[in-house]
Amino acid sequence: MERITIDPITRLEGHGKIDIFLDENGDVANSYFQIPELRGFERFCVGRPVEEMPLLTNRICGVCPEAHHMAAAKAADAVYHVDPPRTAKLLRELLYMAFYCTDHTTHFYALGGPDFIVGPDAPVAERNILGVIHKVGLEIGGKVIQMRKYGHKVVEMIGGRKVHPATAIPGGVTKILSEEERKEIEAMGRWAIDFALFSLQAFNDIVLANKAYLDLILGDVYYHRTYSMGLVDENNKVNFYDGKVRVVDPDGKEFVKYEPRDYMHHIAEHVEPWTYLKFPYLKNVGWKGFVDGKDSGVYFATPLSRLNAADGMATPRAQEQYEKMYATLGGKPVHHRLAIHWARLIELLYAAEHWVELAADPEVTSPNVHKKPTETPTEGVGIVEAPRGTLTHHYWTDEKGLLTKVNLIVGTTNNYAPIQMSTKKAAQSLIKGGKVNEGLLNMVEMAFRAYDPCFGCATHSLPGQMPLEVTIHNSNGEIMEVLKQG
Repeated sequence: MERITIDPITRLEGHGKIDIFLDENGDVANSYFQIPELRGFERFCVGRPVEEMPLLTNRICGVCPEAHHMAAAKAADAVYHVDPPRTAKLLRELLYMAFYCTDHTTHFYALGGPDFIVGPDAPVAERNILGVIHKVGLEIGGKVIQMRKYGHKVVEMIGGRKVHPATAIPGGVTKILSEEERKEIEAMGRWAIDFALFSLQAFNDIVLANKAYLDLILGDVYYHRTYSMGLVDENNKVNFYDGKVRVVDPDGKEFVKYEPRDYMHHIAEHVEPWTYLKFPYLKNVGWKGFVDGKDSGVYFATPLSRLNAADGMATPRAQEQYEKMYATLGGKPVHHRLAIHWARLIELLYAAEHWVELAADPEVTSPNVHKKPTETPTEGVGIVEAPRGTLTHHYWTDEKGLLTKVNLIVGTTNNYAPIQMSTKKAAQSLIKGGKVNEGLLNMVEMAFRAYDPCFGCATHSLPGQMPLEVTIHNSNGEIMEVLKQG
């Protein structure tokens, strides 16, 4: 049996590899999406004071430290049984919206976008952010850089640092926002709205107007019917920072909606011997393997799943784009996984609009930003929507607030089962008769890239570089061909 290995995979955060096995006819018999390193945060945080967790866990990853910062802060609030003042919540969420704009911009233009804007079969040297800028123009490249600059500036103004913010503590935040800062942040948010609308128009002009791309989105290669998960507010509208977790079935009907503290009643994790990462699934459906359908407990947690799980967006322009997407793709829910890219841009617009709403709130500059915890610490859960999935932090402490146990279900971990399914289906659909080239392998990678996986939350690689090497073996284990990418 021939074996094709993509190790490591490219244009993602973290490290992973794909092993593809071909049968005697050269068709794909099986495929494994492997995470070969081990996460240790759940163990080495034990014994630390719980108030350190917003600072410790945001070191898990330099891509989305804000997500871990907020989930940890909310879990610490729950441990101390303290409800932060409204201004503290406004400031936390304002920082989070700016972060979302930055993160979604990075993925669309630098990680996922090259497959569409430059093309899945383009030379590998061109499938990157420089290739995107060459295709769309330097002016647009400047807008992307400006969006990231504004997002990081807001994070620094509220959080104290551009990366690894330090503001959230049990009971609130550490910094008061001045009126001068508020005005500057609001102005940057209004620019971000224009950028989000521009990005949606670019997607419309470059992707939706291209029949080949639209056929790829609507085709069967990247299609799976699974449950959809997302955080929603009291009106069942998309919310990234607070609310309840809502899950809808493959037909779009509500399956469950639960408080963060109740997640263990609904989510379990399956283990396979060939990877260090676990496979979460819906406990009340059960693990049936890597299969689609209502009888399988597999769910996905992405921008698209959040839109599937919600009844709409909480801001007007994002709602317009939400309605347009579902009208174009044939109604709710959408299971075409490449449509995650479109949903990501709709979320970018929502985050920018909400950014302005929060910055314009009269209470955002109030000095009432912290409520001192007074109760004995016990146990708490904090959940936010990380850009790449529902993020859960669960802490147990002793009476002194020292951690005795930590459980983390990070955003990408939710998507591990559907990523495994998507990469296998793409490989089986695209590789026939043993014919393989770099372009086809990139299209297999497109299956996971839509999920925007961040295995930095789960793995750490020491070499410090990510060369791509694909080795093709024959049935005797002899090397037939080696494809390399520096």
